[in-house]
Amino acid sequence: MEQKMIFVEEDYQALHDWLAEAGREPVLFVCDTSVRFLEELNAFLKREEEQGVCLVPFQEFQPNPLYEQVLEGVRLFREKGCQAILAVGGGSALDVAKCIRIYSGMQGNGEDGAFLTREVPENVVPFLAMPTTAGTGSEATRFAVIYYQGKKQSVTGMSCIPDIALMDPGALRTLPEYQKKATMMDALCHAVESFWSVNSTKESQSYSRESIGLILRHMDGYLANTEEGRREMLRAANLAGRAINITQTTAGHAMCYKLTSLFGVAHGHAAILCDRVLFPWMIGNTEQCIDPRGKTYLKDTLNELGRAMGCEDAEGGAAKLEEIFRRLELAVPEADEAQYGELKTSVNPDRLKNHPIALDEDTIDRLYHRILMPV
Repeated sequence: MEQKMIFVEEDYQALHDWLAEAGREPVLFVCDTSVRFLEELNAFLKREEEQGVCLVPFQEFQPNPLYEQVLEGVRLFREKGCQAILAVGGGSALDVAKCIRIYSGMQGNGEDGAFLTREVPENVVPFLAMPTTAGTGSEATRFAVIYYQGKKQSVTGMSCIPDIALMDPGALRTLPEYQKKATMMDALCHAVESFWSVNSTKESQSYSRESIGLILRHMDGYLANTEEGRREMLRAANLAGRAINITQTTAGHAMCYKLTSLFGVAHGHAAILCDRVLFPWMIGNTEQCIDPRGKTYLKDTLNELGRAMGCEDAEGGAAKLEEIFRRLELAVPEADEAQYGELKTSVNPDRLKNHPIALDEDTIDRLYHRILMPV
């Protein structure tokens, strides 16, 4: 079943209708700290509770949420007899809600990481997600990330995908400018990487193309905080999420995670740092293509990506990506040789399998030196 994407009205009628379907049964309300800034939503939910809707709030988790925190959410879901899940927040809140939905249908309490080793079952618990950033596209993907014993765990299953993505442009109104820039670049990099992924399809490229077009047309309006800009950036992030739901991300994301942890830059900031260097490098290295569709296909794909960005060819698209990065005035961190040593060994080889050109450690090292070269 394809996910429904619904934009809110002033009275939140779509959310009211969804809550009404739950009747008087408790609904687990998974939310992060951003919810306190959503005055209209809070006022609406207060009225719903006064009319008998039973919301069970769950906020006991951190950014980069822990497996044990998810288990607390599962315990609360079961203890209160919840029959649906409402998630409001950024990527971490949505990932927690996804895992609660999946794990609530498994036998046992999940201690000692037991749920992580089991096949993800189908789960039909009603699930509505409202993102409060326009970037991750998490509301549209089958992926969730949590941490167990200090290690990142990827949880994947179609039951991760919410039935409904509720989009509220007003939720983006108070986002700081840097967060807007970084999350917008996350969405753009999702669309770009999905386009060239070895797993790309006509459907995924259609999502990517539409997302890229929306981002380029509405970037200025979004940063100027217009209603249209916020609305269309939410749509663009969702479309990019739908694209990576099919293809997964590639080398840009594989290489950006350590940049975030080493230098404290936001995820989308790190992603554009990488992709604006990877794009021109790929153009010059198509002979090393590992996409089974061949190097001619890859050259055509990169040219098509350039055209999706409003340019004549791949070279123009790569230049456009660099231009966007510079226009946003995102900083380039300074690295020493010890940090370059950490970076080149940090990349998850599984993520590189989705990239259309082979990357070895020496190449990754050279790319990091370009990525962190002062502009």
